[in-house]
Amino acid sequence: MVVLGVVMALAVSGCALFGGGDGPDEVTDEFLHALADGDVNRAADLTDAPDSARAVLGQVRAALAPESVGVRIGRVHTATGSAKADAAFDLQWHLPRGRNWAYSSAAQLFEEKGAWKLHWLPSVVHPDLAAQQTIAVREVRPEPAPVVDRDGMALLSPQSVIGVVLDPAKAGDVAAVADKLATVLHPLDGTITKQSLVDGAKALKPGGTLPVASLRATDYQQVKQSIYELPGVRFAEQTRLLPVDRTVGARILPALRSVVEHQVLGEAGWRVVTLNAGGGEVAELFAQQPKAADAVVSTLSRKVQAGAESALAPIAGPAALVAMRPSTGELLAVAQNAKADEQGMIALTGRYPPGSTFKLATATAALTSNVVRADTPSDCPSTVTIDSRVVPNDDLFSLGTVPLSSAFAHSCNTTFAKLATRLPPAALTGAARDLGIGADYELPGLTTITGSVPPAETPVQRAENGFGQGTVLASPFGMAVAMSTVASGHIPVPTLLRGVAVGSKNLGNPIRPDVLESLRSMTREVVTAGTAGALKELPEVHGKTGTAQFGDGTQSHGWFVGYEGDLAFSVLLVGGGTSKPAVEVAHRFLTSVG
Repeated sequence: MVVLGVVMALAVSGCALFGGGDGPDEVTDEFLHALADGDVNRAADLTDAPDSARAVLGQVRAALAPESVGVRIGRVHTATGSAKADAAFDLQWHLPRGRNWAYSSAAQLFEEKGAWKLHWLPSVVHPDLAAQQTIAVREVRPEPAPVVDRDGMALLSPQSVIGVVLDPAKAGDVAAVADKLATVLHPLDGTITKQSLVDGAKALKPGGTLPVASLRATDYQQVKQSIYELPGVRFAEQTRLLPVDRTVGARILPALRSVVEHQVLGEAGWRVVTLNAGGGEVAELFAQQPKAADAVVSTLSRKVQAGAESALAPIAGPAALVAMRPSTGELLAVAQNAKADEQGMIALTGRYPPGSTFKLATATAALTSNVVRADTPSDCPSTVTIDSRVVPNDDLFSLGTVPLSSAFAHSCNTTFAKLATRLPPAALTGAARDLGIGADYELPGLTTITGSVPPAETPVQRAENGFGQGTVLASPFGMAVAMSTVASGHIPVPTLLRGVAVGSKNLGNPIRPDVLESLRSMTREVVTAGTAGALKELPEVHGKTGTAQFGDGTQSHGWFVGYEGDLAFSVLLVGGGTSKPAVEVAHRFLTSVG
């Protein structure tokens, strides 16, 4: 087969190429241009076997679906005085998606009763096309590229998946088949039940089929014997990106996969082949090899993700942990346990009262307004009454008069409630925004909420907001952003994929360097001499504990937010009671990733 470097496409024309008349030159030209123009009937009528030619030419054009066809006649040779001629020509098929297939072919012509005809053989279309054969185009998909973490460790890799599909029309007793499928598959996927399958089958349109499950090859082999012969059940194998370790990243990796599913596909190749009458492949006429995509690099760390999930594992109630790199905003881990999964992606979008972790914002507002300094003597009584609202400390502890940093370290509600009343209505709103709470981010594939801090018009409202109750709400993601801001000195723009832009708006202003220095000192004192003393043994941990009442006030969430070096994180235990279990989660987490 000769592949042309350059093929010149001629305009379709009913005129002869070499002047008037109906000699072999003109018949060859008219045949090729009829073929190029899609006029299969006209092309076939120029041959000595119109019916056979019409069938083959129609099949070839249908299989290739060309957008246009280029033709060039190389030569038409007729010996002097002969009634036979040989024609050589080039064809270039311009196929959809920018694909091109070019080659040379040939035909014989003869004169009979004063008229020239093209002798029909399938090889006229292509030299390697024989009788009783057809042409087909085959797509060649490269294996999807893997998704790796920041250290090059695979998070998602291409794996064989077997789809299980139920065809109710062929199942006979649908309920019986559904019962068997559910019995076998429910241990692998808890959402598969007899009722869910029966209901799904009833909801189908006539002739429809119901996707039941997508099984890894290893899981399929375990259940194959039990379901393979079930009536109306069929199976289809494909390659999909799946977590390398199914116990890590159960919530975040599917979201990541949805973002990169097209990016990992690479560029498909294609082949043109001949098929025999039974549909079997005979020969390859052309092949363009596929091009695999490069591995996609995520900002996640498999080690940090696994450490976060391991730290949450002992917690019975809903719990979440978000970790990120303050210097870059790169998300390192987004983890939550199964109980949290029941409530949705609470790590990124949950909105909870942040409790005393919000004293970060109250301190920021007061320090920025020059109302206090970190060493300003501050009263910390067991309770304080603001208008008619009595604000107590946990277990009614009191410290007397201590530096503001000590009141912060011991999480004195009364100090920060009074402090908030000395600030303008929107002061906490602005300070929270400067920490990143209230920022909006557009991360491809993820929905995120940082939190909300509305202005407080009354002293009571400002007091309650001042220690993270009232109308203040934040997510674990939002508090991780806030701690990243304290650690790095700028509000981060979180990212999940290297090289993928993230939109951001409603970012606050840079916090003054002296205020940042005070916040860092105060969050360190929480660990060295305050409520997070259990972390004292670890190197240079900064943080803030938080207990936030909700509902009727008899239940509380437990929080701990912190950073160590270039690792910031936020821990939330929904209904955890106190901050102590959250601190313990932080200890397990930092120990595992350190």
